[in-house]
Amino acid sequence: MHMQNLSKLSLQMIFGLALSVGIASLAQASGFAIIEHSATGMGNAFAGGSAIAEDASTVYFNPAGMMRLEGTQLVNAIHIIDPEADFDNKGSTLNPAVGGGFISGPDDDGGDLAYVPNLYITHRLNNSWALGLGLNAPFGLTTDYNNNWVGRYTAVKSELLTVNINPSIAYRMSDQFSVGVGMNVQYADVELTNALDSSTICLATAAAPVCGANWGLGTPGNRAVDSKQKLTGDDWSLGWNFGALYEPRDDLRFGLHYRTKMSHEVEGNVKFMKSPEFDAFVGAVMPPGVFVNQDASARLTLPETVSVSAVVDLTDEWTIMGDVTWTHWSRFEELVVKFDQNQPTSVIPEDWEDTYRYSVGARYQRDKLTLRTGVAYDETAIKGKIERTPRIPGNDRLWLSFGIGYQIFDRTKLDFGYSHLFVDDTDIQNTDASFGHTVKGEYDASVNIYSLQVTYNF
Repeated sequence: MHMQNLSKLSLQMIFGLALSVGIASLAQASGFAIIEHSATGMGNAFAGGSAIAEDASTVYFNPAGMMRLEGTQLVNAIHIIDPEADFDNKGSTLNPAVGGGFISGPDDDGGDLAYVPNLYITHRLNNSWALGLGLNAPFGLTTDYNNNWVGRYTAVKSELLTVNINPSIAYRMSDQFSVGVGMNVQYADVELTNALDSSTICLATAAAPVCGANWGLGTPGNRAVDSKQKLTGDDWSLGWNFGALYEPRDDLRFGLHYRTKMSHEVEGNVKFMKSPEFDAFVGAVMPPGVFVNQDASARLTLPETVSVSAVVDLTDEWTIMGDVTWTHWSRFEELVVKFDQNQPTSVIPEDWEDTYRYSVGARYQRDKLTLRTGVAYDETAIKGKIERTPRIPGNDRLWLSFGIGYQIFDRTKLDFGYSHLFVDDTDIQNTDASFGHTVKGEYDASVNIYSLQVTYNF
């Protein structure tokens, strides 16, 4: 794009695109669907999740599995997710239309410690019916960078928090076949922040020739005059899930589980922290309603999943298991963001891919002791370095998991699970739609997950 063409751009459209990129990045954040829903499953890399029905966490993985549990059971778990996302800048550049050159600023680690709790309770009514309730977080992400880091114009903080309330019921149709269904009431809360390149915004208007002289906004990428924006919003949504469990023999079972998409109409607001130079420019040049605090909304669709699992008891002590889970990430064809004042509706195209997760695991049980292990291969929905953004620098991951459980009292069991995620080399060469700047580099990423669970049988 030539400078003369850039100067003809509507600044309202630039503003709209800036926020839309934030929402698009949120969709990428939800690309890290949270599977950490039990410490017992963590030890097996969640292999066999929809068929194992080892404890009350089956409410989430397959409600039909509640028919395998006796009496009343309570499960309470906490997971600590400790990611690293060290960015190595390899020539991030400013938009050539405003002079090009390199973006100044340090590298940073966007990983941020996260805590994910789960709570489940199940009650076996009789030989035919069981009830359950689950509280968990099916989607979530936190990445947090220094305010002055080199990719600040694309992302500083990205946070998606969800809480899912999942009442369920199961019915045993025969000795070999059970079904279960649940309702999902899900709350989503979003916070997205990034820096605004005040100088590039000024240079995109007809005032470009006097940006430097009048307001000190003549140098693109100048951190001294950067402004900031913060987008927040929340919403409630409804969905459902269905599961089936087939047990042809006492030592063999198969599970199928389907969880619907969740469509959120996120309502919130955008706030601006303008530098004095940028504030003066906006007051002198921009029409009313631009770069002022206002309401904003967007549709966020979190995808459906299908899981197929098998569990085989080789002996009284040894069990092996496997799972394949499909996630419909290709739903992200476009994202639409609407603004309360002068900004036009913005439509951002997406190009995501469906993903598969494959896992196998083994369990050893003797007396009060349980040992677990598992491996998994987890695909990313992001096609490559051009589509990848700093809000979610994800890539394909290999899980290596271990776990141990011990029956500490007659009715109480304690379980611990650990997983290390090896993440493929993660290149990024993403040009943001708002400023045309390119973040180019490589992430050295990995994740450690620690899970602790208490199971109590009433």
